[in-house]
Amino acid sequence: MKRTLIALACLASTAAFAQSNVTIYGRLNTTVENQKNIDSADSKTVLNNVASRLGFKGTEDLGGGLKALFLIEHRFASDTGVAADEFWSGDAFVGLETPYGTVRAGRITSPAYYATADYVSLHNHDTGTSADAFYAAASQPKNTVAYLTPSFGGLTAEFAYSADEGVDKPFTKTWQAAVNYDAGPLHLGAGYDENDYGDKQVALRGLYELGAITLGGYYQLADSKDIGKRNSIRGAVQYTLGASEFHVNVGWADDWDDVSKSGAVQYTLGYNYNLSKRTKVYAFYTAINNDSGAAYGTEVDFGKDPRSFGVGIRHNF
Repeated sequence: MKRTLIALACLASTAAFAQSNVTIYGRLNTTVENQKNIDSADSKTVLNNVASRLGFKGTEDLGGGLKALFLIEHRFASDTGVAADEFWSGDAFVGLETPYGTVRAGRITSPAYYATADYVSLHNHDTGTSADAFYAAASQPKNTVAYLTPSFGGLTAEFAYSADEGVDKPFTKTWQAAVNYDAGPLHLGAGYDENDYGDKQVALRGLYELGAITLGGYYQLADSKDIGKRNSIRGAVQYTLGASEFHVNVGWADDWDDVSKSGAVQYTLGYNYNLSKRTKVYAFYTAINNDSGAAYGTEVDFGKDPRSFGVGIRHNF
């Protein structure tokens, strides 16, 4: 009898050890905005969802320095409750972490984007109407395998490949690479991606934390098979004072080689007040000044200048 109880206890202990550590997380982010030249309406007031999401992630310790990991993320509209057309439209992957690096497979956002443009979007995580309008990606996240190296004194590299599975553009084969370096207050990054259609881009990023002030920026050279090359630059400043954050973000895009007067300037002024580590209220004004041959941030005619003033609340869980 005692032996049976001991055996059952050992089995229960083993089962508990093997269980995945699962975390439910998410974000609800909603704004009230007055928008101009965003779409066919010249001016309107809207309740706007800003990249709300619900996710599940977890790990399982396999022993010997090995861990299994997974993540699935659902996107939905916080203003209407409507699910995204693709239910798991965030990242969705399974992977294996080893002492020699981490391998993931599934739907994976390009590491080149995370190493550059996303890193300096200090206001609202590069989402909503104040999102970066100029960053040009040459990759798609579906059907991707990615490998992340271990950290070598703060230096990591990540490589990814996305298969087309026999489907035409936009699901072309793509290759992505990123390098990140973190040394105290200094954070550097570089990203490159290309596809077999002929599009490619390379970007360099820097960010420095100087007490209450954070300075960041990136440069990108995008090369489109259809319209040629284009330079873009973006800079961001954040000043923190107690629970308050003040943001300035400015971007500039040059003309595409084969599209005259296709440049633009974008600027955003933002204020966040952190009610807690998870909840903030905020306000922002964002604007894009398009040249006559550009239509960044707008679904209407070329040369329009979209504007948006909004107030919002964001809660992470």
